Amino acid sequence: MFYGKSLINFYKYKRKVWQKVWPIIKRCNATYHPPKILFFGTDNFSLPSLQALHKNYSNRLGVVTSFKSPANCVRSYAEREKLPLQRWPIDASVCSNYDLGVVVSFGHLIPAHIINGFPAGMINVHASLLPRWRGAAPIIYAIMRGDASTGVSIMKIEPHRFDIGAVLAQQEVAIKPDVFMPELHASLALLGADLLVDTINSLSQRLKEARHQDNAAASYAPKITTKITEINWSELSASDIYRRHRALYGYKPLTTTFLDKQVQLLEIRLPEEPSPILKPGHFSFQRKRKSLLIGCAQESQLEVLQLRVEGRKIMSAQDFNNGFLKQTKSLQFTDSKIVAC
Repeated sequence: MFYGKSLINFYKYKRKVWQKVWPIIKRCNATYHPPKILFFGTDNFSLPSLQALHKNYSNRLGVVTSFKSPANCVRSYAEREKLPLQRWPIDASVCSNYDLGVVVSFGHLIPAHIINGFPAGMINVHASLLPRWRGAAPIIYAIMRGDASTGVSIMKIEPHRFDIGAVLAQQEVAIKPDVFMPELHASLALLGADLLVDTINSLSQRLKEARHQDNAAASYAPKITTKITEINWSELSASDIYRRHRALYGYKPLTTTFLDKQVQLLEIRLPEEPSPILKPGHFSFQRKRKSLLIGCAQESQLEVLQLRVEGRKIMSAQDFNNGFLKQTKSLQFTDSKIVAC
């Protein structure tokens, strides 16, 4: 009996609260108009953000992308979903049909007249906790430098320079000790998509509360070149090399040289068992582990399990040992090269 009365009183209270709150909700809904968004993106980091915007602003969304690559996933999605699609570069008059520009992994510097063409300006999803790792390769540098955490930032786009605008929102995520770049890349793309929608839903407030970046604390993640893939065995420790391998995995393999031929190191790991100390550049084949053990800086060692010699197919360390090492008396790595002695 007591339970029945309590339940009735609860529902009476709930009804009274709802009667007070509902008019406020109606007024808010009457004054809120979702923004019309023009999306700029090109790759698989962009795609989750485009999909999230399409889900939330389906009839108020247009897309700008590059038509240079036939495998552009953003273009394919826009065409499949019949979204209004523009080829980059665009005319400034296009911007007048939208309220907000959104840029995610676009790869082009947006000129001032395009930025200023949007009433609410333009915002960007960047895969780092700005001002750390401004630039084209923030995920790679976060792994390569051994950062314990990274994240995504939503920032205003400013003319003339990349990644300097005020930050509207950030979300941090831990970097797992053995994470490879594709996994972190995918998780940050999804995290960025969720944070983007959340930011746009409260855009006016976020713009008011935006904070300027501390330029003195900035670090940079420039575009990756082939030089960063070349291993200098006397300068880099095994941990340095393994982090670089994980950071570049799926994008560019680490390289060295064998008898004046380039060698790509495709599968490497840190030894799980105690290993003999080898001088930087010296190495030996470990029959029990079927791996090539290489000496690195700081008296550390690295294991190679799979590689490719220029002009040949992918081979295991054991095949490399049988095919090459047995043909010479001794071999040695010197800096970025393997040299027959």
